[in-house]
Amino acid sequence: MSGLLAGKRILVTGVLTDASIAFHVARLAQDEGAEVVLTGFGRLSLVERISRRLPKPAPVIELDVQNAEHLDGLAARVGEHLGEDANLDGVVHSIAFAPQDALGGNFLNTGWDSVATAVEVSAYSLKSLTMALLPLLERRGGSVVGLDFDAQLAWPKYDWMGVAKAALEATNRYLARDLGGRNIRCNLVSAGPIKSMAAKSIPGFEELADVWNTRAPIGWELTDPEPAARGVVALLSDWFPKTTGEIVHVDGGVHMMGA
Repeated sequence: MSGLLAGKRILVTGVLTDASIAFHVARLAQDEGAEVVLTGFGRLSLVERISRRLPKPAPVIELDVQNAEHLDGLAARVGEHLGEDANLDGVVHSIAFAPQDALGGNFLNTGWDSVATAVEVSAYSLKSLTMALLPLLERRGGSVVGLDFDAQLAWPKYDWMGVAKAALEATNRYLARDLGGRNIRCNLVSAGPIKSMAAKSIPGFEELADVWNTRAPIGWELTDPEPAARGVVALLSDWFPKTTGEIVHVDGGVHMMGA
């Protein structure tokens, strides 16, 4: 078998529709020779249906990152599909959520409960997911890759999700620090906006996305998740053996543009 991920086993979270970056990561990973397992939250039948659109249908495991029982049993459930003694070579974190009152220009009025939910689901879950899968990842080392949205700036209407993404970036650095000794790399892909199911839940998404129409020096296509997915697959591969704690921008160059 040949390919960038030949012989590797990868777990991908966050596949909900075939328009998502996570779906295209799973598709490209399979094209590059990986065995893929998916997780889904809530609408499992939908995730299973979307899984059948992959080159090879992938098993789907239910995972709520706020559910301790789900996290405690995750490694065993992955093992049921990969074999009890199997390792895991890569994990893709594509999980984010903020209650509606934490978005849309309500920043100054958002209560702590909603902020806590946004941070737990969107940032802390990178740590809890990685630790849940550590018994499989540390068998021969691996790569954890999370999906990010540039937290250097304050974006219109993004509010507490922007804060949660800043927390995600910090979490990634500390995970990279503490897991490097176990040969586990932790990196993020900071992607430009994509018209996906997640985007529909962000009030004012069109206003935010319009920035890319005018400021991406190499251009950006809101309906094309593949460039970001390729970045994730590259970081999952062995071609970045000493890269960790990094944020790779796949955003058409907008992150580095001034006025």
